[in-house]
This record gives sequence, C-alpha cells and structure tokens, in this order.
Amino acid sequence: MPPAVGGGPAGSELRPRRGRCGPQTARVVGPDETAKPAARSPKRAGWGSRHFEAAGRWALLALVTLLSFATRFHRLDEPPHVCWDETHFGKMGYYINRTFFFDVHPPLGKMLIGLAGYLSGYDGTFLFQKPGDKYEHHNYMGMRGFCAFLGSLLVPFAYLIVLELSKSLPAALLTAALLTFDTGCLTLSQYILLDPILMFFIMAAMLSMVKYNSCANRPFSAPWWFWLSLTGINLAGALGVKFVGLFIILQVGWNTISDLWHLFGDLSLSVVTVGKHLTARILCLIVLPLTLYTATYAVHFMVLNKSGPGDGFFSSAFQARLSGNNLHNASIPEHLAYGSVITVKNLRMAIGYLHSHRHLYPEGIGARQQQVTTYLHKDYNNLWIIKKHNTNADPLDPSLPVEFVRHGDIIRLEHKETSRNLHSHYHEAPLTRKHYQVTGYGINGTGDSNDFWRIEVINRKFGNRIKVLRSRIRLIHLVTGCVLGSSGKVLPKWGWEQLEVTCTPYLKETLNSIWNVEDHINPKLPNISLDVLQPSFPEVLLESHMVMIRGNNGLKPKDNEFTSKPWHWPINYQGLRFSGINDTDFRVYLLGNPVVWWLNLLSIALYLLLGSIIAVAVQRGAHLPAEVEGLSQVLLRGGGQLLLGWILHYFPFFLMGRILYFHHYFPAMLFSSMLTGILWDTLLRLWAWSLASSFLARGLYVVGNLSLLLGTAYSFYLFHPLAYGMVGPLAQDPRSPMAGLRWLESWDF
Repeated sequence: MPPAVGGGPAGSELRPRRGRCGPQTARVVGPDETAKPAARSPKRAGWGSRHFEAAGRWALLALVTLLSFATRFHRLDEPPHVCWDETHFGKMGYYINRTFFFDVHPPLGKMLIGLAGYLSGYDGTFLFQKPGDKYEHHNYMGMRGFCAFLGSLLVPFAYLIVLELSKSLPAALLTAALLTFDTGCLTLSQYILLDPILMFFIMAAMLSMVKYNSCANRPFSAPWWFWLSLTGINLAGALGVKFVGLFIILQVGWNTISDLWHLFGDLSLSVVTVGKHLTARILCLIVLPLTLYTATYAVHFMVLNKSGPGDGFFSSAFQARLSGNNLHNASIPEHLAYGSVITVKNLRMAIGYLHSHRHLYPEGIGARQQQVTTYLHKDYNNLWIIKKHNTNADPLDPSLPVEFVRHGDIIRLEHKETSRNLHSHYHEAPLTRKHYQVTGYGINGTGDSNDFWRIEVINRKFGNRIKVLRSRIRLIHLVTGCVLGSSGKVLPKWGWEQLEVTCTPYLKETLNSIWNVEDHINPKLPNISLDVLQPSFPEVLLESHMVMIRGNNGLKPKDNEFTSKPWHWPINYQGLRFSGINDTDFRVYLLGNPVVWWLNLLSIALYLLLGSIIAVAVQRGAHLPAEVEGLSQVLLRGGGQLLLGWILHYFPFFLMGRILYFHHYFPAMLFSSMLTGILWDTLLRLWAWSLASSFLARGLYVVGNLSLLLGTAYSFYLFHPLAYGMVGPLAQDPRSPMAGLRWLESWDF
C-alpha cells in the first residue's frame, strides 16, 4: 500500500499520544518495505519529520483557503443589480432604520446581514423591490462580501472535518476541490442570502463536534471544553438563521447520546464521572445554545422598535410596543359604540384584518358580489362602521346620545370605503366546502336581512359592553346561523392572494372565528391609554415563533420562479434562475457542477454497497488484514457520520408541505461531498493495497487522486459561466459559451 501523504489510517497503527487531543497516526509501510535502522538519531529524525508534516498541512490548508476565497470573491460586484432573493434579504437595512418587519426565518442571519451593511456604509434606503433593480450609488458590496466571506470558509471547514475523520490529506484535498469547484456552492456564496450563513454555522458545528470527539482521551481538558462549547455556540447560530438548523442539532444530539451511552457502559468510570459528562453536555449543548438563541431575539426586538411593514402579522398587544404604530402610546375609546369606525382583527396569528375592496368574486364563484377577505397589512380597506341593523340614522349626530354596543346586539358592519355591508348567504365559499360565502352587498349601506349579525362576547367578565382590544367576539349570521371566520387559505390571483373569509355552520369555538376590535375612532367618546396591553418578552417570543411557523407553511412561489421536488436535487435535475432571462441580460443560473454532483450521487450508492459488505463481514467475524481493518473503520465511522448528516439534511424535506427550492439541498450536498472525499480515498487505498508492487501501488494512488482533482477542476472551467454570469446567445445557440453543455433538457440556461 502506498504511504499516505500526511499519515494514512491503518487500524493497528492508530495510537493515542498522551498530552495531545486525538489519535496520531504513523506512516503506512509499503508492501516491499522493511524496517531499517535509522542513520541518524531516531528522536531527531522524528522531530524533523513531524515539523515538516505539520508545515505541509498548514501550507495545504492555506492554499485551499486562498483558492476558496479567490473563487468566491472573483467578480463579486457583478451583476450590479438585485438578484433573486436579494429582493428579500437585502432589505435587512430594516435593522439600520430600526423598522419592524415580518419574515419566516429566525433573526440571526438577517441581523448579521444588516450589521455588515451598516459597517460597510450602507444607509438602508435602497428598496430592493424586484430582481433587476440597479444598485447605482448604494453600497451593496459589504453585504455581498460578508456572505462571500462565510461561504469561502465552507471549503477549509470541510477540509478540516475530513482530515479529522480520515487522517488522510488526499481525502481532505479531494473534498476541498469538490466544494471549491462546485458552481452551485460558489453562486450561493456570492449574493445577499441566508444560505451561506446557515451553511457556515452547520459546518462550524460539525467541525467543532469532530474536534471534541477527538479529545475524548482528555475529557474536561481546556481543548475539550473549548470544542464542546463552540459546538453549542454554532448550534445556536444554525438554528438562529433558519429552522432547518434543527437538522445539525439532531446530528450532534445523536452523536452525544451515542457518546454518553458508551461512557455509561464503561465500568472503569464512576457514576459521578458519568454524571459530570452528562452535566457538561447539558450545559454546553442545551443551556448555552438556548440562551444564545433567546438572546438573538432579545436583540432583534430591542433594535426593531419602530412600526414597519410586518405589524399586521402580529397581535394588537404586540403592535402596541412598536413606536409609530397607531396603538403605541395610543389613547382610544374603551367601549364600542354605534357609529364607531373600527378594524376587526382575527385572533389566529397571521390571519389579519377583516378586509374588503371593490373587486368582485369572478363568475362561477358563488354570487358575483364584492370580495371580503382578510389582509395582513394596515390598509384603509380594513375600516368598517358599526351600525344598528334596523335604522339608517347617523349615530354620530351630536343631538343623539351615545349608544354602546352590547353582547347579543344585532348589528350591521358597513365597509367605510365602498359603503357595502358585510353579507353572507347560502352560496358556497370559494375554497372551503360546506362553508358559506361572505361578500360585500348593498348600496350606500342599504341591503337586506342577510347583512345582519349578532355580536357575542366569548369572555363576559367585562360585563355587557364590548371592550376594544380585550373583548373576544364572534359574529353570528342571523339568517343562516353560521359564524364569521377565516379558513386561512390563500385565494388565487383574482383574490389578490389574500386569505379566504367564510361563514362556517360549525359553531365550535376556534381562533379562526374569534375576533377583536383593534382601531376605534369615535369623536363622541373619551379615550384611555393602551400602555397596559404591552406583552412580556416570553409572550413576544412565543408569538413570533407561531407567526413564523405559520408563515413558513404558507409560502408561495414568486412569478416566473421554478420550484422543485426533493427527488430533483441530488441528480441536479433543474437549476434556479438568479438573474436574466434572454440573450441581452446578464444571466446567472444556480446549478451544481454536474461532474461533482453526479460523482457525489455515485459515491453515496457505492458507500452504501461497500459499507454494507464490510459491516456484514465484520459482524460475521471475518478476519481482515490490519490495513483493510483500519480503512474499514474510517469508512464506517467517519463516513457514517457524513452519511447521517446527508440523510438528516435531505430526507426531512420529503415530509414538508411548504414550497421547496433547489437551494434547500446545499447543506446536504456539503455532507455528500465530504463523504465522496473519504470514499474515493479509501477505494484507491484498497486498490493500491491489493497490488504486489509498491511502485505500481504508489503510482496508481497518485494518478487516481490527480485524475479526480483535475477532472473536477476542468468541469469547473466548462461550467463557470453559470456562476460568474453569461451574456449573449442561450445554450442552444452554437455561438453560446455554453453550447454543447446543456446535458439535460431541464437545464434552462
């Protein structure tokens, strides 16, 4: 077998060296080599060899890191316009302006983008309205540069992880090449997105975990505590960027449970020692991450203290804490009275306000009357006037006394902007079967008996009068007996993708059919302060998570945007257009380097086959040569960790109901690339070991590794225009720089 560059894994040669973390490996002796006496002092020779080896490792790590940064920062300023999801995550200037917004992801990644923009001179004024908008004089390079910086670190992280798991420099170099020369990873790293930040924390957590595993022979030492604590910090970071950071938490959790189970079975350890191990992991991997994760929300809410575009997603009490919101430090009439102009908000989170507009339901959708929906944003079309059902007299007439609305009253809600009444009838709702349609009906407040609703207070402890914000009310349709509510379903484009309002004949009390009065304008009534409504931090934290989860499940694709299915991803079936659609545009197309991705897919299949054969052989008690046994341990243990990472970051997407995109696969792709590095290094070593000639074995091993490295680099040369941008004819034109490279019909570049 050829000598491993930097030490090769052989099971009988792995020996822990006292005073250091992790096993040290000796050089693998070739088939025709015999031990010879050293010409010089063994101590001096060993010292020089170790220093030379360490210097070589540092030099290779520096080279890998430099190449990664060079590819990620090359042409980072192009295109100088908004690309794909930069329309959303570029808006993190909200943190600079301190205006509250709503997003389906936790705040850490967005705060870091906002901080990068602030430190680089971005003033937070660019609107990021749509892809293609020119940045002009606005400073966007700080935010792109920050994402590119973290994306560049993925390569050295992967290199170090594989080196730690395999103790093989060639395996680590192959992994680094696969990620450096992948056009997909490069593209994701060059734009203002959460993905490079998420992948940074995932890989940092994985690296910290394998490092503290390597310190298992020195528990409770300073390096052991450092790597264990750093693992917890990175877990908080991963979850704080996106909820899919939970997958790396599951991996570290599984590793921790396995580790503790092994320690529990070690009878040489006392119960007290095992308890110390358990306590250390609880503190570093549960308490520390949760504390940091909660702290990010505390900073998030402290910074975003001004009213902004996300207010309507949250409860009235939440909005009362935002400066500039009409409920902040507000004084409004306490009790509801006839003639009041009000907004009615659904109590289920992320449903919004009762809303109507001049557009009608289309033909075939119940009665062709005015649409009634719920809408998440503040809008004049959310305003309603509460009136008596049996009179058209103006309740605001100064000559008339104030008359309060009471529990059980029959009322009429007149839409302020269109003067049509809230109305229901026996026509079926647009989307929800067996529910009745709700419309706006009548002219200048004149309609029919289907406009009458009985108002009921769920919590009657405040007496007969209805209190603004605090009374939980239901509206019962007088003719049909149904209850006004929102299904939460998103209407098609004819309904402006607002949420469906129905009248349900099922009278069970659910949050969908419970409302409260929020805004309240009545010049005849005295006002009271709303300061008492502001929620505590735990209440704010809980509500924000509920709103994020619901928003995540309700995501819909943008116009002209390609969604995908999880089975598409490993085969690189379809890319994602970042910028440009025709031959005059600067086109960027997110697509994995097909050579890298298909090699990864092949490697997973080969690993499952080879790993199964080795596992069965070991279980059956087969005697393996020392070299093969060492390689088998690396393949099963190190490769098994990476396969588990790939499974955890890929298969849960098959269970998700939300909209999915190609970029969701990239964390899993990192693990498959690291597995490829270990697998092919092991295969080449096994093949070389089987040869009788040491010279031939060495040559085969070197040629095999060089072929993989050069093939990966050449494929990057072919496909790099996808990441760095293309102008001119599309791929089907022979004059295109990508002519002949559209290997799948589903690739749209």
